[in-house]
Amino acid sequence: MARRRRRRGGRGETGTVIGLVLTVVAILAILGAGGWLWFGAERPTKRDSESLCPADGHLAGITVILIDSSDPLPEIGRREVKTLLTDIATGAAVNERIDLRVMTPEDGGSRVLFSRCNPGDGSDLDEWTANPALARKRWITAFERPLAEALGTGLAPHTGEVSPIMSAIQAIAVDSFTGRAVADLPKSLVIVSDMVENTPLYSQFRSDLRYDTFKASPAYRQYRTDLGGAAVTLFYIERAASKLKSVDHVGFWQQWVDDNRGRFERAHKLQGAG
Repeated sequence: MARRRRRRGGRGETGTVIGLVLTVVAILAILGAGGWLWFGAERPTKRDSESLCPADGHLAGITVILIDSSDPLPEIGRREVKTLLTDIATGAAVNERIDLRVMTPEDGGSRVLFSRCNPGDGSDLDEWTANPALARKRWITAFERPLAEALGTGLAPHTGEVSPIMSAIQAIAVDSFTGRAVADLPKSLVIVSDMVENTPLYSQFRSDLRYDTFKASPAYRQYRTDLGGAAVTLFYIERAASKLKSVDHVGFWQQWVDDNRGRFERAHKLQGAG
């Protein structure tokens, strides 16, 4: 009888040991799964606090929006372009930089109103390994809302006696599309304007729209530009008092873009006439 009791006791101890081993294995499996999730999770991108761009400088692309408000935009056109530009900016790739500029006729350039990278709205993040709600909040407060404010400023009229569109584009090309760091990046230029070039060197008020006429003017060399392969889109404002034929006018600018190493994507005529 004593032997049988000892055997029962041995089996009980063995069962306890097996149970402990299984518990340890289960804990290790849980820890291993958690570790796999931690190591497999994509690390949050370190960003510059002001621009929201990656701290390592690696961008997904650059889109520059130039608004020419040297003459007032028609109200219906202003509402339309605000929607179109918002769609372009908020639909940008994560880590793509969006620059919003307004033309400054007095110095032939443009002023930056907004320059930030799209940090992503959190919709592509896993709630187990990231914080989509926090990403969404940051996107709204640091990107979407400031963009809307900048658009409101940029679309307000800023009258000027000249309209140096070529000069403004040239400066953008030097600032944003030139150099080794951006050579291989997708680049886009979106222009909101009536596209009537008017400077002492060349004025479309006083000249025909033949490209050969422009090439014979001193403005051709002065405003020679390297767009670095940027895709160019025009949001075209038609002026009620203009005698320029919009088809010929857009055709001129298509030639200018092609001649200056850009890619003319499309022209969209805004509703209404200024």
